[in-house]
Amino acid sequence: MAEVFWAWVGSFIAIGVLALTHYTYLDGTGGVLLIGSFGASAVLVFGSPASPLAQPRNLLGGHLISAMMGVAAAQMLLPAHPVLAAAVAVSFALGAMLVTATFHPPGGATALVAVIGGDAINGLGWAYLLLPVASGAAMLLVVALLVNNLIPGRRYPYREG
Repeated sequence: MAEVFWAWVGSFIAIGVLALTHYTYLDGTGGVLLIGSFGASAVLVFGSPASPLAQPRNLLGGHLISAMMGVAAAQMLLPAHPVLAAAVAVSFALGAMLVTATFHPPGGATALVAVIGGDAINGLGWAYLLLPVASGAAMLLVVALLVNNLIPGRRYPYREG
């Protein structure tokens, strides 16, 4: 039951920090910090912190590489081919994460958001990599490092041995 409690606390703090930052500093500015894929990342880094998919390299690299694939697909294929853009974004993100050993399943959603996020996201272009993706993933990582390492018997990042 302690694992459930700490996973809840970690995800609450992480998403709370992102939401507070978004609504305090970015709401109404056209900027965004809160994207759905960060919810899935929080589930991984707090619910399964020893998973290879939840490690810092995967969290940061998976989101950034996926964002690159998503923005590239959006810029090359939107608005004329939204179906193709969505498929290209996710499939190229998957392939790039596998090739770079940064596999993080929420990255697929990060790529897709770059295509389907509407004017607010599409208008960011390559800046999408910085805000929300890099900054949001970094904020999640900082909270994961703090919370997961406060828990007796848990260490993050996880290293065998």
